[in-house]
Amino acid sequence: MSTGTRLFTPLKVGAIELSSRIAMAPLTRYRASEDHVHQDLGKTYYAQRAAAVPGTLLITEGTIISAKAGNQHNVPGIYTQEQIEAWKSIVDEVHKAGSYIYLQLWALGRAAEPEVLSKETGLPLKSSSAVPMEEGGVVPEELSEEEILELIADFGRAASAAVHQAGFDGVEIHAANGYLIDQFTQDTCNKRNDKWGGSIKNRSRFALEVIKAVVNAVGKEKVGLRLSPWSSFQGIKMEDPIPQFSHLISSLRTFGLTYLYLVESRIARASDCNDSSGANGFAIDL
Repeated sequence: MSTGTRLFTPLKVGAIELSSRIAMAPLTRYRASEDHVHQDLGKTYYAQRAAAVPGTLLITEGTIISAKAGNQHNVPGIYTQEQIEAWKSIVDEVHKAGSYIYLQLWALGRAAEPEVLSKETGLPLKSSSAVPMEEGGVVPEELSEEEILELIADFGRAASAAVHQAGFDGVEIHAANGYLIDQFTQDTCNKRNDKWGGSIKNRSRFALEVIKAVVNAVGKEKVGLRLSPWSSFQGIKMEDPIPQFSHLISSLRTFGLTYLYLVESRIARASDCNDSSGANGFAIDL
């Protein structure tokens, strides 16, 4: 008897076919070593979830693309050989269980832990502009043109390492929740007046250049994107995000990505909230 829903029917996502339309969202676990290498606990965690319903897509926790992209204690990376090999062992377990896995590419910007970043790179916090995440917080330095281009290249290198070395089925670009890409997209943080800010088009540029680098590295059929137009997490929400995100989302047609993941307005990081100020219907209508 039909239930009237397609939720449990197969769905083709890029080059893979899922057993249903339910996927595991990215969840930060803080279980990697201080060198940002996953241990046996991480392998067990993903293997268990892959085996629960074979044919499921798992999206990993945020994974740092490079040391200079910002870091936190015990989050995984994808920029050293040891990190890549640890992820490969996890990917192998997921595939053995009959499921699929995308790596979430993550750059923190001003949301990094300053002491971790300083210890590992000797660098201060960096962001699109010298705007702290919260009143009284650490003021980041504005990224230079050279540094911006280096970070874009880091996204491409990280995507290549994930797919071509660790064996991931694809990658998700984390452009949401007030992290680095979002810090360029939204005018609450981006106060630049060069080609990386000052207008809707220019504020979209960093995200689009990152997407271009990642697609060039692994192919459009292996790339998803996460956005959060309404999130107030980490002090990022614009007064009216619709014009900015309408431009950014419309620009995605050029790339033909595997999927676009939009966080609902009722979500603030890991919590439900009472924010009813907006909805994602504008994106569906584009």
